[in-house]
Amino acid sequence: MLNVTLYTKPGCHLCDEARDIIEEVLEGFADGVGLVEVDITADPALQRAYGEEIPVVYVGERRHSQWFVEEDRFRQRVQQAVSA
Repeated sequence: MLNVTLYTKPGCHLCDEARDIIEEVLEGFADGVGLVEVDITADPALQRAYGEEIPVVYVGERRHSQWFVEEDRFRQRVQQAVSA
């Protein structure tokens, strides 16, 4: 299974926009791809690591983007990861 991880926090409008794009793109893939959301406010280490950069998106173990998710680029990255 391939996980897409979205590092986020409550009240983050960029995180909401990223989530919407990610969910829309992932609808086009089989059940082998899932979204995992991580609230950075629950962990001080994550707050230090990602505090000003959220949303941060990983596709598998590879960091894909921060702040914004470009739909076409994200779709291509997921397709590459699924095909690997």
